[in-house]
Amino acid sequence: MECDKKYITIQQLEQHNKAGDLWISINGKVYNVSDWSKYHPGGETPLLNLAGKDVTDAFTAYHPTTAWQYLNKFFTGYRLKDYEVSEVSKDYRNIIHEFTKAGMFENKGHTAVFTLTSVAAMFGFVFYGVLCCNSLWVHLCSAMVLGMAWIQSAYIGHDSGHYIVMSGHGWNKFVQLITGNCLTGISIAWWKWTHNAHHIACNSLDYDPDLQHIPVFAVSSRLFNSVTSSFYGRKLEFDYMARILISYQHWTFYPIMCVARVNLYIQTLLLLFSKRQVQDRTLNIMGIIVFWTWFPLLVSWLPNWSHRVMFVLTSFVVTSIQHVQFCLNHFSANVYVGPPNGNDWFEKQTNGTLDISCSPWMDWFFDGCYGS
Repeated sequence: MECDKKYITIQQLEQHNKAGDLWISINGKVYNVSDWSKYHPGGETPLLNLAGKDVTDAFTAYHPTTAWQYLNKFFTGYRLKDYEVSEVSKDYRNIIHEFTKAGMFENKGHTAVFTLTSVAAMFGFVFYGVLCCNSLWVHLCSAMVLGMAWIQSAYIGHDSGHYIVMSGHGWNKFVQLITGNCLTGISIAWWKWTHNAHHIACNSLDYDPDLQHIPVFAVSSRLFNSVTSSFYGRKLEFDYMARILISYQHWTFYPIMCVARVNLYIQTLLLLFSKRQVQDRTLNIMGIIVFWTWFPLLVSWLPNWSHRVMFVLTSFVVTSIQHVQFCLNHFSANVYVGPPNGNDWFEKQTNGTLDISCSPWMDWFFDGCYGS
């Protein structure tokens, strides 16, 4: 009965907004996920970013329908007294309902098989070109194909990280480790840590790590005020060095993109060997060891150092296509300061993402219609 229901206000919900005291609201029902947050498959950061808020739209966007059945064990017994849904959120939820009904979110197994097969074929070509040929031009061509294989592997890692490649959770995790750690040398644990935070607070200057590139790049003049990063837990100092580097970012952007992969390797190692809680740390480290075994051995098979240097640089330069794409998707879009609220979450997502139309033949390079 209605009179038996217990209610709290949004203001009371907002008081439970930190680790150890973390409440959220979904469809007006209040859940205590304080203990669960450390086991959350998407990491603790997304929950902390939306702690004390209504998360209905974010929950719907990033969880399968099967996740709803597990909510009851976290229910506090409270409902929001002043719960309201904005018109934008209503439209978003209607769209999600229609798309789900039309089967647009169902796994397309043939696409995954085709992509995985094409990646395997590209790696086969690379190994053949390096191991069986002595021509510099064949080696450079192999390096270009390796760069393309890394790009496609990253897209598969991305999609399996969202658990939409394979039918089961375990198989998706297996694909993540193979395509991410083993083939590209970039930890799927690092990717989840940063990417989930990016999705929850898309283009927030202080909550989205994908915009926090001080002292090298600045996407907004508001970063000149030394914003404190909620993600990294430190101030992004706009100091003398940042002032110099950013004043030339229009010249340095593309050269840096050509070697941006090195930063991803560094970030992977910093996370895996840090004191932070990392899900599947051992598996991630083992996968990285696999990469740093086969890749140096492959390069060492080349006949001389000039071939080796050109091979590595060429493969890195090709992957800059992907790095530039990621930047274009968000660097040119609207930014804001602070976390999104429940009722403006979808609006913040769309304002912070830029769709770029291109010819159909280019879809393969950009994972179809990749936007985040």
